[in-house]
Amino acid sequence: MKFPGSVLTSVFLFVAETTVALYLSSTYRSGGDGIWQALTLLFSLLPCTLVQLTLLFVHRDFSRDRPLVLLLHLLQLGPLFRCFEVFCIYCQSSHIEEPYVSITKKRQIPKNGLSEEIEKEVGQAEGKMFTHRSAFSRASVIQAFLGSAPQLTLQLYICALQQTFTFGRCLCMFLSLLSIVYGALRCNILAIKIKYDEYDIKVKPLAYVCIFLWRSFEIATRVIVLVLFTSVLKAWVVLVILINFFSFFLYPWILFWCSGSPFPENIEKALSRVGTTIVLCFLTLLYAGINMFCWSAVQLKINNPDLISKSQNWYRLLVYYMLRFIENALLLLMWYLYKTDIYMYVCAPLLILKLLITYCTAILFMLVFYQFFHPCKKLFSSSVSESFQQWIKCVCCPCRRQKSSESVGKADLRSAGDIDETPSSSKISSMPSQTLTANELCSA
Repeated sequence: MKFPGSVLTSVFLFVAETTVALYLSSTYRSGGDGIWQALTLLFSLLPCTLVQLTLLFVHRDFSRDRPLVLLLHLLQLGPLFRCFEVFCIYCQSSHIEEPYVSITKKRQIPKNGLSEEIEKEVGQAEGKMFTHRSAFSRASVIQAFLGSAPQLTLQLYICALQQTFTFGRCLCMFLSLLSIVYGALRCNILAIKIKYDEYDIKVKPLAYVCIFLWRSFEIATRVIVLVLFTSVLKAWVVLVILINFFSFFLYPWILFWCSGSPFPENIEKALSRVGTTIVLCFLTLLYAGINMFCWSAVQLKINNPDLISKSQNWYRLLVYYMLRFIENALLLLMWYLYKTDIYMYVCAPLLILKLLITYCTAILFMLVFYQFFHPCKKLFSSSVSESFQQWIKCVCCPCRRQKSSESVGKADLRSAGDIDETPSSSKISSMPSQTLTANELCSA
């Protein structure tokens, strides 16, 4: 059984970020900053509550008689108790022989065009461990994008306004950024495991490093751009956030309504229609929160039983990063035009250039991951480089056809002019060859 390192990381980030946020809110209270204290507490306690509900929902403790567990979750101590359960299972797994096991079948990633099916015995302890890992992975994503991302934006905005970086604020921002990057990494791994559920997937360490760098540059750039824009145009940032949020929140529902599919009833048997609607709204809320700061790596599909589209759409990825790059550039341009005196000693053009280059670096690491380090790259119908070449051909072909048609038109005009000037037999005899060349060019 694997060491539960992901569970330990999730619990550490949860406890550390919550503790630092509570300390920071106390410093705001002592300084008389009631608004900053309230917002810091909101972005700290709201994800805590959602994490408790997520752990209870995944483990289905609402329908079980476990009052102590419910009490611990009510006291916001659920992750610590779950972590203790995980390490108890891990320590006992090597000493207790499982009387009952189940057999799962997985396919290996094709090698030389061949894919073998392997069987694996899964005991009760390993099944419980899998449930715990899945629950903490989802909890990490929720904490990252519904708590850590707003918290990081808020603390960086306060630093920009007050032009000071205190130790507590810097520690809170560091932990928040680490939590967001880790949540985005878990989101990538979850997307891979959901899309390729029938395969035995092993993610290499270099893949983790590549994802970490990709997400770090992407999220850091996005947060800095939002903070810079907010510091000079506070009213307009509300419009930007609402457009981003509702675009991603409504997009899965619009696709669902256009498909004409029936309302999904197989998410959870114990849920009523109202409960299913609440769960789907929460999932789309989380989906919108992720895409506000970075690429979600999955396409939410409500009419799918797994709620995730398993197709790899490179064009949707391309459109997202193109639009996000243009949006970041426009926000930076607006900041440059309306920047105030607090940025007097900042070289604005150099800062804009650095941020855009950093975002391009994030895209570069993303392409490197999908091209070389993705664990299921052999299952892609087309690689990143092939899709990019096809896109270039689609863009360049209309230009080539337009140029060829223009050259054919010029050739026809020249030939007609020659006939009008000197209608000799030699020039008339040369007309069929020129007409044939024009037809060849048109067919090309």
